This record gives sequence, C-alpha cells and structure tokens, in this order.
Amino acid sequence: MNRTLLIARREFAAYAMTVGFWLSLLAFPLFGLLGGGFAYLVKNSEPEREVVLIEEGAEATGLAAIVRDALAEDAERQAAEAREVVEAAEKATGAPVQPAVAEAATSATRSSIRFVEAPADLAASTPGEAQDELLRRYLGKDIPRSERLDAVVFLTRIDGKPTARVWSANATDGAVRRFVGDALKSANRREVFAAAGINPAVVIETETYDPQVQSYSPRSVSGGAVTDRDRIPLLIGLASSFLLWSLVITGASILLNSVMEEKSNKILEVLLSSASATEILAGKVLGVALLTLTVLLAWGGLGAIGLITAAPSWAADVGTALLDSGLIFYFLAYTVGGYLMYAVLFAAIGAFCETPRDAQTLMGPIMMVLVVPLLVVQLTLNTPDSPIVRILSWVPFFTPFLMPARVPSEPPMIEVIGTMAGMFAFALLMVWIAGRAFRAGALSDVKLSWKSFAGAIRGGGR
Repeated sequence: MNRTLLIARREFAAYAMTVGFWLSLLAFPLFGLLGGGFAYLVKNSEPEREVVLIEEGAEATGLAAIVRDALAEDAERQAAEAREVVEAAEKATGAPVQPAVAEAATSATRSSIRFVEAPADLAASTPGEAQDELLRRYLGKDIPRSERLDAVVFLTRIDGKPTARVWSANATDGAVRRFVGDALKSANRREVFAAAGINPAVVIETETYDPQVQSYSPRSVSGGAVTDRDRIPLLIGLASSFLLWSLVITGASILLNSVMEEKSNKILEVLLSSASATEILAGKVLGVALLTLTVLLAWGGLGAIGLITAAPSWAADVGTALLDSGLIFYFLAYTVGGYLMYAVLFAAIGAFCETPRDAQTLMGPIMMVLVVPLLVVQLTLNTPDSPIVRILSWVPFFTPFLMPARVPSEPPMIEVIGTMAGMFAFALLMVWIAGRAFRAGALSDVKLSWKSFAGAIRGGGR
C-alpha cells in the first residue's frame, strides 16, 4: 500500500509541480469566457458598411424609403432586445447593471449597415459600361477610404415587383443583399395585401406581433409555470456530461503518455524491480485521479466564485439543484466509474507503446467511440427519454456521459440503478483486463496490435 501511495504522489507531483499544468488549468475557463463572448466580439467588431441606394426609373420611386424604413425598424427592434438583456441581467443579479455593461449590450445589437448619399456622378449615371466603371472605382481599393463605398444597391421593379441589383466591394459579403431582399419581400407582401383590400396597418401589426407564450408543467418547481429554476438542472446535467468527458479524456491521456514515456525511457523497468505491476498501475491511476480532482475543484471554484459574484440568485438556484436533487452525487458516481474504465484502459495501452505512433493503432477506434456520446448527449436537453438515448445509456462506455444529462429529467429509478450497476461492474472487469494487459506490456517489447493486446489479456503476461 505504501508503494502504491508513493507512486501516486510521484505521479501527481510530476504534473502538478509544473507551470504548464497550471497554465492549462486556467486555459479552460479562459476559453469558456472567450467562447461565451465570442458572438459579442464578432458582432461588435463587424465593420459598418456604407451603402448607397439608387432608384432606377420612375416605377422604382419610394423603394429607397422603404429600405431605409426597414433599417430604422430593425434598429428599433435591436434596441428593444438590448433593453430586455439589461433587464434580465438586473433581475438575475438583483442590482442595477453598470453603464458600461448596458453600453456593451447596446453596441452588440447595433446595425452593420449605414445608408449614405450617392456620389453625384454615380447618381446621374445610366446602366451601361460607363456606370460599371464608376462602380468599380467607388468599390475598389484605388480610391481614398473617405470616398470608398462598401455596396451600391440599384432598386427597380420588374413586372410590378420590387427587385434590386447589389454591387459589393467584398464578393463574399452577403449581408447587404440579404437585408435588402428581406425589406423588399416585406414591402411586396404589404403591397399585395393592400391591393386585396387589406389595411396596410393590419399587415404591419401582423408582421410585428410577437406572442407571449408561457410554459406550464406539473413537474415544475411551482407545480405550474415553468421558470429558469426548472431549466437549471437540465443545463447542469448537460454541462456535467461535457465536463466529465473533458476530465476523462484529459486524465486518461495523461496516463497513456506517462506510461508510454516511462517504458521508452526504461523507468518502468526500474519501478518493476521495487513494486508489482498491480501497485504501479494502481498508483498511477490514483495519482492522475488526484490530479483530475485538483482540476475539477479549481474549475468548480472559479465557476462558483464567478457565478456568486455575477448572479447571486442563480448561484443559489444552482446550489439548490446540486444538493437538494442529488445531482452532485450522480455526477461524482458517474465520474468515478467513467474515469476508472478509461484510465486503466489507456494505461494498459501505454504499457505496449514506446512512441505516439505505436498508440495510434488502438487510439483511433477508442476516440471514435468517445465521439458518440458527445453527439447523442445534445438530444437529452429536449428529449432525454428518446429511445436512442435510453438504449445507449445502458452501454457502459457511454453511461458516464449520458446519464448525468438524463438524471435531471427523473428517468425511472430502475434505469438509474441499472446503468450505474452495469457501469461499475464493467469498470471492475476493465480493471482486471487492463491489469493483465499492463503487466504483460510492461514486461515485454512486443509492438502494440490488437493481436498482442488480446494475447496479453488471455495470458496475463506469462
């Protein structure tokens, strides 16, 4: 037992005492913040396009005003959305939002299109080669930026229907084309309804109507209306699945690389002279488990501090969901079972490898298997009891990733107990199989292959 703990401490210190470990530890929440703010950064960094509207012919009179009105309505709608975001943030935090935050919400919903007056020569031009040359000049890069345009829209009517030609400086930028198309489509719909004797005001009211739909469920916290408190457990379950997947892959990969490196450097042979293969395997699994636990506690602590600081009311709801509904117990149980299964398997594979290329023979199929729960777990958010999710939940390799996401929807207890029992039984089987393979791989120079791996399991290294 002492040798196992010494190996575990050595394995833990080998990574925990390095600067790279702590940098990678902070990288995950940092990238999480960047991912959450990526949409805002993209929207806020999107350049404002200077667009010219030109009506071609008397039949096109009024189309430019229609497109401008559409932009004004869109700006008003986005401003209303920004106000709703600020109000929701104030409700979640229970305090007024800082002016900088409100300004950020407003800037994130700003329009990326601005209409400008057409240059006199371009406005007076007629369709033809001369006009095309003017367009190439104003949309090209040879003209000063103060005079350059991003797009020119020619509005006209064909068979009485509003149409447009859009010239853009960027051939792949379709933002102006899409906006003008939507505006003209809406204008045509209003004209058709008006021609049919329908009041245009009724058409506008119908288009802008946004029904307020409230969800109710007997399984909600209040027994009636569904609120954010009812959705929090589902979000926690989904986040737990992705977090567990990340932890398992990280820990198992560390084990694989550690064992592979020590075998190639002959360190594993030195360890085998003073400890048994079982003690070495157990010590390595325990050491990396402590390392994974450190990562989990660090991520959980940072997340808790951030949530308590930013939204105390949400933090209380999350704490209630984790403790009162027992989600924390299920997460820990499935984490232990999942980690144990994959850790011993990767350690056994590492015992047969001396280079990363050697590991690719078996790592490829394993990673393909691990992709499946990532694809399926997304279904649990809306349909946690769909047949494919329920069936795959019984597969031990998928159980630790799918069941944490299903538990908040309260599946039958027989499924919870059955899948957990099956997972731990299979984990113990994997410990036995991996122990024999690890012992055989550590004591031989046989190259990794399915045949040698299966032979090691049958022979146990004899």
